Amino acid sequence: MKKNTPTLALAALLGLGFTTGAYAQPTVELTGLADMYAGSIRMAGDAKSRSVVDSGGMTTSWWGLKGNEDLGGGLKVGFAFTSFMRMGNGALGRFDGDTPFSRDANIWVGGNFGRLTIGRAMAPNFLPTILFNPFGDSFAFSPLVLHANVPLFNGTNWGATTPADTGWSNQLTYTTPSVGGLQANLHYQFRGDAGPNNRYNAGANVLYFNGPLALTAFYERAQVNNPVATVFADGSTRTDWMLGGSYDFTAAKVFLTYGQARNNVTDARSKTTSVGASVPLGTGKLLAAYAHTQDSGLDKTRRTATIGYDYPLSKRTDLYANLMNDRISGSSSGTSFGVGMRHQF
Repeated sequence: MKKNTPTLALAALLGLGFTTGAYAQPTVELTGLADMYAGSIRMAGDAKSRSVVDSGGMTTSWWGLKGNEDLGGGLKVGFAFTSFMRMGNGALGRFDGDTPFSRDANIWVGGNFGRLTIGRAMAPNFLPTILFNPFGDSFAFSPLVLHANVPLFNGTNWGATTPADTGWSNQLTYTTPSVGGLQANLHYQFRGDAGPNNRYNAGANVLYFNGPLALTAFYERAQVNNPVATVFADGSTRTDWMLGGSYDFTAAKVFLTYGQARNNVTDARSKTTSVGASVPLGTGKLLAAYAHTQDSGLDKTRRTATIGYDYPLSKRTDLYANLMNDRISGSSSGTSFGVGMRHQF
């Protein structure tokens, strides 16, 4: 539950001292999301299934602080300090070695000109990927997210098509004002260590929403890995792009994306197509998605399909159940399922 802090005592407790008077009082929010599920996971190439009680079946669990201050004249300044967490064991981060505030660690200034954000924040690929598939930001069951963002460490050598991560450190991000439903984000990441200073990441995305129609595109040129800013081990430059769209017919909302990725050292290329649908069924929604990736470097094809049902208990809490099949040519296939609960606060 998002809460403003109207008292000086709470502001002092949070270490955010400020003075009253002619200035607008800042607001601070404690916010986050808790997601847990139970089930069985077997990805393509895994030797066997593993039973799990795990975090992040539909959304990676996170918590943190966000705040802003109205400076007047349409100008605002704000911050975001948010951390991923694994609720199964209480560990911070998405995985061992992830930085504590790898979701957000930034300050921003915004106004009629748009918004400038400085610090760790979303990469260009993130919003287009999660907004244009019916399973959103599920890193456990969304076929598109799995192909784009989650490498496999089981002998298949399958890597993410967007290897620079879903968030970039040491970053400048400019967000344009929304004009007629059209908005763009421009991203530049400095390497941030003592290595060669000619290595950097740059990219952009565009998002368009107009009634039932939504469109997107992103492009990334990446030379720096994340969350810790180091160059790729092979010294490569990775480029990837994606086009996507969705249309809400009321009876069903359909999704379609197509993208390509390339490593300039190996000249390995991957091409990914995804389709999906969200269909109102009873109080909830029936979800279905499929992603197909052809990787020329591995000379392999991956096919992943998921069907699920999402049932809202309230505006902030939902129950879900997902069934997924994952296949990579030349490897054993895997079937996974999970039943879970998600709560936003």
